[in-house]
Amino acid sequence: MVELQKRYKIGVRQFGKINYVGLVALWIRECSRFFIVWAQTLLSPLVSSLLFLSVLTLALGNDRGDVLGYSFVTFLAPGLIVQSMILQSFSHSVSSFMISKMQGNIVDVLYAPLSAFEVSLAVIMAAVTRSILIGFISVLVFIFIVELPLKNIFFIFYSGFFGSFFIGSLGFITGLWATKFDHTATVTNFILQPLSFLSGVFYTIDRLPEFFQSISLINPFFHIINIFRYGFLGKSDGDLYFGIIYLPILAIVGWAISYYLYKIGYKIKS
Repeated sequence: MVELQKRYKIGVRQFGKINYVGLVALWIRECSRFFIVWAQTLLSPLVSSLLFLSVLTLALGNDRGDVLGYSFVTFLAPGLIVQSMILQSFSHSVSSFMISKMQGNIVDVLYAPLSAFEVSLAVIMAAVTRSILIGFISVLVFIFIVELPLKNIFFIFYSGFFGSFFIGSLGFITGLWATKFDHTATVTNFILQPLSFLSGVFYTIDRLPEFFQSISLINPFFHIINIFRYGFLGKSDGDLYFGIIYLPILAIVGWAISYYLYKIGYKIKS
Protein backbone atom coordinates (compact mmCIF):
# COMPACT_ATOMS: atom_id res chain seq x y z
CA MET A 1 0.00 0.00 0.00
CA VAL A 2 2.81 2.36 0.87
CA GLU A 3 4.51 1.59 -2.45
CA LEU A 4 1.27 2.33 -4.34
CA GLN A 5 0.90 5.62 -2.52
CA LYS A 6 4.44 6.61 -3.46
CA ARG A 7 4.05 5.47 -7.06
CA TYR A 8 0.74 7.18 -7.76
CA LYS A 9 1.22 9.95 -5.19
CA ILE A 10 -2.02 9.02 -3.45
CA GLY A 11 -2.68 11.43 -0.60
CA VAL A 12 0.28 13.59 -1.63
CA ARG A 13 -0.34 17.28 -2.29
CA GLN A 14 0.93 18.31 -5.70
CA PHE A 15 0.54 22.05 -5.34
CA GLY A 16 3.92 22.97 -3.95
CA LYS A 17 4.35 24.28 -0.43
CA ILE A 18 1.16 26.34 -0.61
CA ASN A 19 -2.02 25.53 -2.52
CA TYR A 20 -2.70 29.07 -3.67
CA VAL A 21 -5.66 28.07 -5.84
CA GLY A 22 -7.35 26.28 -2.95
CA LEU A 23 -6.57 29.10 -0.51
CA VAL A 24 -8.11 31.73 -2.79
CA ALA A 25 -11.09 29.48 -3.59
CA LEU A 26 -11.85 29.02 0.11
CA TRP A 27 -11.46 32.76 0.72
CA ILE A 28 -13.91 33.47 -2.12
CA ARG A 29 -16.37 30.92 -0.73
CA GLU A 30 -16.16 32.51 2.72
CA CYS A 31 -16.67 35.97 1.27
CA SER A 32 -19.64 34.71 -0.74
CA ARG A 33 -21.29 33.63 2.51
CA PHE A 34 -21.60 37.19 3.74
CA PHE A 35 -22.21 38.77 0.33
CA ILE A 36 -25.32 36.60 -0.15
CA VAL A 37 -26.90 38.15 2.95
CA TRP A 38 -25.24 41.56 2.58
CA ALA A 39 -28.05 43.46 4.26
CA GLN A 40 -27.53 41.47 7.44
CA THR A 41 -23.74 41.21 7.38
CA LEU A 42 -22.67 44.58 5.96
CA LEU A 43 -25.50 47.05 6.60
CA SER A 44 -26.83 45.80 9.94
CA PRO A 45 -23.59 46.75 11.81
CA LEU A 46 -23.83 50.24 10.32
CA VAL A 47 -27.40 50.63 11.57
CA SER A 48 -26.33 49.55 15.07
CA SER A 49 -23.50 52.10 15.10
CA LEU A 50 -25.83 54.87 13.94
CA LEU A 51 -28.33 53.98 16.66
CA PHE A 52 -25.60 54.21 19.31
CA LEU A 53 -24.51 57.56 17.92
CA SER A 54 -28.07 58.91 17.81
CA VAL A 55 -29.05 57.75 21.30
CA LEU A 56 -25.91 59.11 22.96
CA THR A 57 -26.13 62.39 21.07
CA LEU A 58 -29.77 62.88 22.08
CA ALA A 59 -29.15 61.78 25.66
CA LEU A 60 -26.17 64.07 26.25
CA GLY A 61 -27.15 66.96 24.02
CA ASN A 62 -24.73 69.85 24.23
CA ASP A 63 -23.84 69.18 27.87
CA ARG A 64 -20.88 66.97 27.02
CA GLY A 65 -17.67 68.97 26.64
CA ASP A 66 -14.90 68.46 24.13
CA VAL A 67 -12.84 65.25 24.23
CA LEU A 68 -9.24 65.27 22.98
CA GLY A 69 -9.97 68.68 21.51
CA TYR A 70 -12.98 67.54 19.47
CA SER A 71 -16.71 67.41 20.08
CA PHE A 72 -17.95 64.26 21.81
CA VAL A 73 -19.76 63.09 18.67
CA THR A 74 -16.58 63.40 16.58
CA PHE A 75 -14.63 61.57 19.29
CA LEU A 76 -17.27 58.84 19.48
CA ALA A 77 -17.69 58.09 15.77
CA PRO A 78 -14.34 56.32 15.04
CA GLY A 79 -14.74 54.15 18.14
CA LEU A 80 -18.21 53.01 17.08
CA ILE A 81 -16.99 52.22 13.57
CA VAL A 82 -14.03 50.07 14.60
CA GLN A 83 -15.96 48.40 17.42
CA SER A 84 -18.49 47.23 14.86
CA MET A 85 -15.72 46.08 12.53
CA ILE A 86 -13.92 43.85 15.01
CA LEU A 87 -17.07 42.32 16.48
CA GLN A 88 -18.24 41.37 13.00
CA SER A 89 -14.82 39.87 12.28
CA PHE A 90 -15.32 37.54 15.23
CA SER A 91 -18.86 36.78 14.12
CA HIS A 92 -17.74 35.70 10.66
CA SER A 93 -15.01 33.30 11.77
CA VAL A 94 -17.06 31.65 14.48
CA SER A 95 -20.14 31.28 12.29
CA SER A 96 -18.06 29.69 9.52
CA PHE A 97 -17.32 26.67 11.70
CA MET A 98 -20.57 26.58 13.64
CA ILE A 99 -22.73 26.51 10.51
CA SER A 100 -20.48 23.87 8.93
CA LYS A 101 -20.73 21.75 12.06
CA MET A 102 -24.51 22.11 12.29
CA GLN A 103 -25.07 21.35 8.60
CA GLY A 104 -22.52 18.53 8.57
CA ASN A 105 -20.58 19.89 5.59
CA ILE A 106 -17.38 20.61 7.49
CA VAL A 107 -16.02 17.42 5.90
CA ASP A 108 -15.85 19.31 2.59
CA VAL A 109 -13.04 21.42 4.01
CA LEU A 110 -11.44 18.62 6.03
CA TYR A 111 -11.15 16.35 2.97
CA ALA A 112 -10.02 19.10 0.62
CA PRO A 113 -6.30 19.26 -0.27
CA LEU A 114 -5.85 22.24 2.02
CA SER A 115 -3.36 22.51 4.84
CA ALA A 116 -4.09 24.02 8.25
CA PHE A 117 -2.14 27.09 7.13
CA GLU A 118 -4.36 27.60 4.10
CA VAL A 119 -7.67 26.98 5.87
CA SER A 120 -6.90 29.20 8.85
CA LEU A 121 -5.55 32.01 6.68
CA ALA A 122 -8.46 31.90 4.21
CA VAL A 123 -11.16 31.95 6.90
CA ILE A 124 -9.50 34.70 8.94
CA MET A 125 -8.77 36.82 5.86
CA ALA A 126 -12.42 36.52 4.82
CA ALA A 127 -13.33 37.82 8.27
CA VAL A 128 -10.89 40.71 7.75
CA THR A 129 -12.41 41.40 4.32
CA ARG A 130 -15.89 41.63 5.83
CA SER A 131 -14.56 43.88 8.58
CA ILE A 132 -12.80 46.26 6.17
CA LEU A 133 -15.91 46.51 3.98
CA ILE A 134 -18.03 47.38 7.02
CA GLY A 135 -15.49 50.02 8.01
CA PHE A 136 -15.42 51.51 4.52
CA ILE A 137 -19.22 51.68 4.28
CA SER A 138 -19.50 53.12 7.79
CA VAL A 139 -16.94 55.86 7.15
CA LEU A 140 -18.71 56.87 3.92
CA VAL A 141 -21.98 57.26 5.81
CA PHE A 142 -20.54 58.86 8.96
CA ILE A 143 -18.73 61.65 7.11
CA PHE A 144 -22.13 62.97 5.98
CA ILE A 145 -23.43 62.97 9.56
CA VAL A 146 -20.41 63.90 11.68
CA GLU A 147 -17.58 66.35 11.10
CA LEU A 148 -15.01 63.58 10.86
CA PRO A 149 -11.46 64.66 10.01
CA LEU A 150 -9.04 62.26 8.33
CA LYS A 151 -5.48 62.74 9.58
CA ASN A 152 -3.65 59.55 8.60
CA ILE A 153 -5.22 56.69 6.62
CA PHE A 154 -2.25 54.40 7.40
CA PHE A 155 -3.19 54.15 11.07
CA ILE A 156 -6.83 53.56 10.17
CA PHE A 157 -5.97 50.65 7.91
CA TYR A 158 -3.28 49.37 10.29
CA SER A 159 -5.66 49.17 13.23
CA GLY A 160 -8.53 47.84 11.14
CA PHE A 161 -6.43 45.09 9.58
CA PHE A 162 -4.51 43.80 12.60
CA GLY A 163 -7.44 44.30 14.96
CA SER A 164 -9.79 42.37 12.67
CA PHE A 165 -7.17 39.69 12.08
CA PHE A 166 -6.65 39.13 15.79
CA ILE A 167 -10.36 39.09 16.66
CA GLY A 168 -11.03 36.93 13.59
CA SER A 169 -8.48 34.47 14.98
CA LEU A 170 -10.37 34.42 18.28
CA GLY A 171 -13.51 33.65 16.31
CA PHE A 172 -11.71 30.83 14.52
CA ILE A 173 -10.59 29.33 17.85
CA THR A 174 -14.06 29.73 19.35
CA GLY A 175 -15.63 28.09 16.31
CA LEU A 176 -13.39 25.05 16.75
CA TRP A 177 -14.10 24.84 20.47
CA ALA A 178 -17.84 25.51 20.52
CA THR A 179 -20.32 22.69 20.01
CA LYS A 180 -23.45 24.86 20.10
CA PHE A 181 -24.36 28.50 19.61
CA ASP A 182 -24.75 28.97 23.37
CA HIS A 183 -20.99 28.54 23.68
CA THR A 184 -20.31 31.29 21.14
CA ALA A 185 -22.81 33.57 22.87
CA THR A 186 -20.96 32.99 26.16
CA VAL A 187 -17.69 34.19 24.64
CA THR A 188 -19.39 37.19 23.06
CA ASN A 189 -21.37 38.25 26.14
CA PHE A 190 -18.78 37.61 28.84
CA ILE A 191 -15.50 38.35 27.06
CA LEU A 192 -15.83 40.38 23.88
CA GLN A 193 -18.62 42.75 24.84
CA PRO A 194 -17.10 43.74 28.22
CA LEU A 195 -13.67 44.24 26.66
CA SER A 196 -15.11 46.37 23.86
CA PHE A 197 -17.32 48.55 26.08
CA LEU A 198 -14.48 49.06 28.59
CA SER A 199 -11.96 50.02 25.95
CA GLY A 200 -12.50 53.73 25.56
CA VAL A 201 -15.18 53.75 22.88
CA PHE A 202 -17.33 56.18 24.87
CA TYR A 203 -14.71 57.88 27.06
CA THR A 204 -11.01 58.51 27.55
CA ILE A 205 -9.32 56.12 29.97
CA ASP A 206 -8.12 58.95 32.22
CA ARG A 207 -11.68 59.04 33.56
CA LEU A 208 -11.24 55.53 34.99
CA PRO A 209 -9.81 54.65 38.41
CA GLU A 210 -6.09 53.96 38.28
CA PHE A 211 -6.56 50.18 38.63
CA PHE A 212 -8.88 50.01 35.62
CA GLN A 213 -6.58 52.26 33.64
CA SER A 214 -3.83 49.67 34.10
CA ILE A 215 -6.15 46.93 32.88
CA SER A 216 -7.12 49.00 29.84
CA LEU A 217 -3.48 49.26 28.81
CA ILE A 218 -3.38 45.50 28.10
CA ASN A 219 -6.88 45.38 26.63
CA PRO A 220 -6.47 44.69 22.87
CA PHE A 221 -9.72 46.52 22.13
CA PHE A 222 -8.35 49.71 23.67
CA HIS A 223 -5.30 49.73 21.41
CA ILE A 224 -7.34 48.84 18.32
CA ILE A 225 -9.71 51.73 19.01
CA ASN A 226 -6.96 54.14 20.06
CA ILE A 227 -4.90 53.66 16.89
CA PHE A 228 -8.00 53.74 14.68
CA ARG A 229 -9.20 56.97 16.31
CA TYR A 230 -5.72 58.48 16.00
CA GLY A 231 -5.92 57.96 12.24
CA PHE A 232 -8.96 60.26 12.17
CA LEU A 233 -8.29 62.78 14.92
CA GLY A 234 -4.51 62.79 15.18
CA LYS A 235 -4.90 62.56 18.98
CA SER A 236 -4.01 59.54 21.11
CA ASP A 237 -5.59 58.41 24.36
CA GLY A 238 -2.72 56.08 25.29
CA ASP A 239 0.70 54.81 24.27
CA LEU A 240 0.36 54.76 20.49
CA TYR A 241 3.72 53.10 19.81
CA PHE A 242 3.07 50.29 22.27
CA GLY A 243 -0.22 49.56 20.50
CA ILE A 244 1.48 49.57 17.09
CA ILE A 245 3.81 46.79 18.29
CA TYR A 246 1.21 45.03 20.43
CA LEU A 247 -1.43 44.44 17.74
CA PRO A 248 0.73 42.54 15.19
CA ILE A 249 2.08 40.33 17.99
CA LEU A 250 -1.46 39.50 19.09
CA ALA A 251 -2.47 38.82 15.48
CA ILE A 252 0.44 36.43 14.92
CA VAL A 253 -0.15 34.61 18.22
CA GLY A 254 -3.89 34.34 17.51
CA TRP A 255 -3.27 32.93 14.05
CA ALA A 256 -0.60 30.50 15.36
CA ILE A 257 -3.05 29.08 17.90
CA SER A 258 -5.75 28.83 15.20
CA TYR A 259 -3.32 27.04 12.90
CA TYR A 260 -2.21 24.59 15.57
CA LEU A 261 -5.70 23.72 16.77
CA TYR A 262 -6.95 23.10 13.24
CA LYS A 263 -3.85 21.08 12.40
CA ILE A 264 -4.43 18.67 15.31
CA GLY A 265 -8.13 18.52 14.47
CA TYR A 266 -9.28 19.99 17.78
CA LYS A 267 -12.95 19.00 18.19
CA ILE A 268 -13.43 18.51 14.44
CA LYS A 269 -11.72 15.16 13.92
CA SER A 270 -12.56 11.97 15.77
